[in-house]
Amino acid sequence: MRHLLTTLRALALAALSLGPGVGLAGPAAAAESRTAVFAGGCFWCVEADFDKVPGVTKTVSGYTGGMLRRPSYEQVTAGGTGHYEAVEITYDPGRVDYAQLLETFFRTVDPLDAGGQFCDRGSSYRTAIFVEDEAERAAAEAAKAEAAAALGAEIVTPILDAREFWPAEDYHQDYYEKSPLQYRFYRWRCGRDDRVEELWGEAAFAGMLHD
Repeated sequence: MRHLLTTLRALALAALSLGPGVGLAGPAAAAESRTAVFAGGCFWCVEADFDKVPGVTKTVSGYTGGMLRRPSYEQVTAGGTGHYEAVEITYDPGRVDYAQLLETFFRTVDPLDAGGQFCDRGSSYRTAIFVEDEAERAAAEAAKAEAAAALGAEIVTPILDAREFWPAEDYHQDYYEKSPLQYRFYRWRCGRDDRVEELWGEAAFAGMLHD
């Protein structure tokens, strides 16, 4: 296992250093924003978590992974569209790199749950990582292997090719700021933080600024 992790990390680091247009970081790319797309259950919570990561400049809740164009929240949550609730994360690679975002992602979700996340059940609430190129895929595979080793269990989060991302309805954007009491009650009732802390212990919510 140690040899595998070392090899995967080496491949990811090599991919990250390939340069602009191919790599995920480097001097030429540092001035340009990049995006990452993760599905981690309720997009309100994923958005709230990643807004606390230094170097993240914007988050957008939305839908991706399915075939339906311009899906609505009702259509996605009803099932059958193939879409996940997801968040598009814009970040400054001079301040935070893709590998660090992946580490934070895994440590803010339950990557052992194939049926949804926390109290939200169904295919649209499953976890997933959507990658744009082979460099991101290598980094995601390395992060997934590290998460599996850390938890001593199989990670069910798939690594998928990126598809068109459809922003969710306006009322979903920044919901945690627009309706803080309702959001906090939902997150507490859903047991998200308790489960993440049970799984990850002191490593839970890695990379985030804490209130």
